[in-house]
Amino acid sequence: MSKTTIGFILLVVAGAIAPLLGVYPTFLMKCWCFALFACAFNLLLGYTGLLSFGHAAFLGAAGYIAGHSIKVWGWPPELGILGGAAFAAVLGWVFGSLAIRRAGIYYAMITLALSPMIYFLWLQMRFTGGEDGLQGVPRGMLLGVIDLSDNMNLYYFVFGIFLFGFFLIYRVIHSPFGQVLKSIRENEPRAISLGYDVDRYKLVAFVLSAALSGLAGATKTVVFQLASLTDAHWHMSGEVVLMTLLGGLGTVFGPVVGAFVVVGLQNQLADKVGSWVQVIMGIIFVVCVLAFRRGIVGEIMALFKRPRTGPA
Repeated sequence: MSKTTIGFILLVVAGAIAPLLGVYPTFLMKCWCFALFACAFNLLLGYTGLLSFGHAAFLGAAGYIAGHSIKVWGWPPELGILGGAAFAAVLGWVFGSLAIRRAGIYYAMITLALSPMIYFLWLQMRFTGGEDGLQGVPRGMLLGVIDLSDNMNLYYFVFGIFLFGFFLIYRVIHSPFGQVLKSIRENEPRAISLGYDVDRYKLVAFVLSAALSGLAGATKTVVFQLASLTDAHWHMSGEVVLMTLLGGLGTVFGPVVGAFVVVGLQNQLADKVGSWVQVIMGIIFVVCVLAFRRGIVGEIMALFKRPRTGPA
């Protein structure tokens, strides 16, 4: 049995029994939503080599669309979440079509410029509630049968969504399509010389990452019954970069670990240090970059791969 398979089994078992061991379900659901968000971002940066500073736009946009469709249009939660993810995919296609025309820092600056435009849009539109956010989103009934107002029912629904997104990303990065993405990351001119339409592969990766980010944002709206500007702010784009780098860029489980560490620290420190939590997170980011650039999971993997030397 491979180490990856063992990791999958441990992940499923830990997620299944965590709320039964007394861990607060709402905290866990928040962690799983951000873990999916970080995994989606890692697909773009870790495996394609594209740094986006505007991924919060997809998280926030899907949250608003899902919340409005469930609250105002009366959609069931599963359709509202799918609708939010679909809207994020369309928005990702628009962003990606514009951004991939440039490379390097110019590409990153385009994503950074587009994200505040979406933030301003949500701030000004009437149905979003402005600075108050879209409140009172009902959790509803899953498939018309399962009452999601029960925290345990909702938890396993959210955990199931995370597992779906996580395994989808795993299959993508281990497919021929994923191998092409890795070749683009490592040596784009060589990928072009081999006949691959690099821009098309980049765009598909961007749209897929945006859709999964939207899936996380829409799910988070159902969990907290709120879609707010916080999820669409550029600070959130910085947080997902921190989660990914802290956990391990380009690793399967790294973003999950990074999301749990960041959300856990924010949860523990918010009441103790207030707004200083952002300073502490910044210090952690600097230490991560300087001391262990491969991230938590990356360093652990490197430790196990290190050849052992014994007495001759």
